[in-house]
Amino acid sequence: MSIEYPKCCWIDHVRKISLHCGKRFPIKIVLGIETSCDDTGAAVVDETGNILGEALHSQNEVHLKTGGIIPPVARQLHQENIERIVQQALSISGLCMDELSAVATTVKPGLALSLGVGLDYSLELVEKYKKPFIPIHHMEAHALTVRLTNHVEFPFLVLLLSGGHCILAVAQGVSDFLLLGQTLDIAPGDMLDKVARRLSLQKHPDCSGLSGGKAVEKMAKQGNGLHYEFKVPMERHSDCNFSFAGLQSQITRMIEQKEKTEGLQEGQLLSCVSDLAAAVQCAVTAHIAKRTHRALLFCRNKGILPQKQATLVASGGVASNQYIRKAIQIVGNATDATLICPPPRLCTDNGVMIACC
Repeated sequence: MSIEYPKCCWIDHVRKISLHCGKRFPIKIVLGIETSCDDTGAAVVDETGNILGEALHSQNEVHLKTGGIIPPVARQLHQENIERIVQQALSISGLCMDELSAVATTVKPGLALSLGVGLDYSLELVEKYKKPFIPIHHMEAHALTVRLTNHVEFPFLVLLLSGGHCILAVAQGVSDFLLLGQTLDIAPGDMLDKVARRLSLQKHPDCSGLSGGKAVEKMAKQGNGLHYEFKVPMERHSDCNFSFAGLQSQITRMIEQKEKTEGLQEGQLLSCVSDLAAAVQCAVTAHIAKRTHRALLFCRNKGILPQKQATLVASGGVASNQYIRKAIQIVGNATDATLICPPPRLCTDNGVMIACC
């Protein structure tokens, strides 16, 4: 069933916002709402990029206990927290709904049940307060967040790494993207989460309360990635796409082999868990770095990006991994490209990036 959005444009509704000082300014202020997966986020941002108020509720602790995100559970948690989170963001900003210019909300991509909560709540606000509604593409928001914290001119190459996506695209303007490559199967964050569960990292004392990707990163720091070798995906493919499903299968077979060697059952911690985590992180990073390098060379060859000092932006939750980020930095240095990453708190899902976009 298709969804019809209110036919209104916020640019046509420039409000005279009444601030506490009593003066009136023609400034646009947007409420952003994010519920695409397992984080309920809201933020109030003005047109100059000032974050006036923000709030976030993470479901991570609940989903860690169930071994993964269960969509109906995620929906219920969004429903329980969205009003509180929105009101908290508004309260911090010192503004009320009447003083806002528009409501912006993630409408795709993401979990349908989670997206529905944010959309339904937003449309209620739009109807009640007669505000324009701005549907936001989740990945475009990730791509443009860097312009909130850094002076980045179009065009630039953006690498989006998350639990649901892996994309290489050239941002040529707002809502103007040239897609160069994307994952053909699963996303890197999803793969790392599954590997962490298969390695039972939650049972390791150093990984308690950490997400799968964070647990792999932490254990990898204690291990030697050279002790095990996994084949880097798509070495013979001359494009910029990604694939992580085959790598996951390699890793699963290796874990099964080591469990058999050590006489362990699934769910028991291997003695070599740190080395395996390091080897996994190394293979994932090599794949991401090589595809990014190919994309930069392609863009230079075709004149899509400047020949000198092109900008490479890395964003998304997986881009917060310091090992992966260091490798991308090396790729940037080798190709005379400047790597810029949003702050870690803006790399993961949040309401700020939606309002900013």
